[in-house]
Amino acid sequence: MQTLSEHGCFGGTQGFYKHDSAVIGAPMKFGVYVPPQAKNGPVPVLYYLAGLTCTEETFAIKAGAQRVAAELGLMLVTPDTSPRDTGIEGADAAWDFGHGAGFYLDATQSPWSARFRMESWVTRELRELVAAHFPARDDRVGLFGHSMGGHGALTLALRHPGRYQSVSAFAPIAAPSRCPWGEKAFTGYLGSNRADWAAHDATELIAAGGRLPPLLIDQGLADKFLAEQLHPHLFEVACAQAGQPLTLRRHEGYDHGYYFIATFVEDHLRHHAATLLA
Repeated sequence: MQTLSEHGCFGGTQGFYKHDSAVIGAPMKFGVYVPPQAKNGPVPVLYYLAGLTCTEETFAIKAGAQRVAAELGLMLVTPDTSPRDTGIEGADAAWDFGHGAGFYLDATQSPWSARFRMESWVTRELRELVAAHFPARDDRVGLFGHSMGGHGALTLALRHPGRYQSVSAFAPIAAPSRCPWGEKAFTGYLGSNRADWAAHDATELIAAGGRLPPLLIDQGLADKFLAEQLHPHLFEVACAQAGQPLTLRRHEGYDHGYYFIATFVEDHLRHHAATLLA
C-alpha cells in the first residue's frame, strides 16, 4: 500500500492511498479518515460509495463529514468509483459508463469483466486491506453512498447479508433496471438478459426477499435526475410491501449535488453511529 498524502483534520487524519489490487488487476485508490479516538484502539468503519464521475477524493473534500466523524469516533473510507487507465476501448467515451462509472458490480461481459470487479474489491479486498492497515473494527461496519453509490450501498448490503450493520443513501439509483443510467450500465457490464439485472437492482432484491437494517434515504425534490433516473417511489413501494423499515425523507429545494449531501450528512453519520457504536 502506498500513501499518496495525509492531512491533519479535526484531531484525526485524512489520508489518500493506493494499492495494487489483485481483484482488479490494476492499482486502485481510496481515502481513509481516521478519527482521534483511534489513538486508543480500533473504531467502527463507515464506507461511502460516490456517484458517477467522482473519485476517492470527492466526498472527503466536499461533504464536510470529518467534523462529525471526529466527534462520534467513526472511520470513513472512500473508494474510487472504478478502475482507471484500463486501456479498454470505449472506457472514456461517456461520463456514465466506463471509467468513473463502475456501478459497484462485477462485470460479466468482455472486455469489462477483466477489470471492472468493483463489488469484489469493495466488499472483500478493500475491506481486508483497511482492517490490516488501519485501526478499524471489522465487526462494526456501515455502508452509505450517493446516486450510483447509493445504488451500490443498497445492493451490496442486500447481496452480502450481515456484512454491514447499518445502511443509508443519498438520492440512490433505486431501480436501475428501469432507468437509462442503469439500462446502459447493466447492458454493458452484465449483458442484455434483463433477468440477470435483478440481482443488482435494490427494488428487485427487496421484492425477492432481501432485507436490510432500518434504512435512511434522503432525496432532494429539485433533483433534475429524480423523475427519469432515481425512482425512489418504486423502492418505497417495494419496502412497504415487504415490511422493510425505511425512512425516506423528501426535501424541497435540494438538488443532486454536494450542497445537498453536506446539509444532511450529519444525520446520516448519526444514523450509522446509533448502530455501530451501540
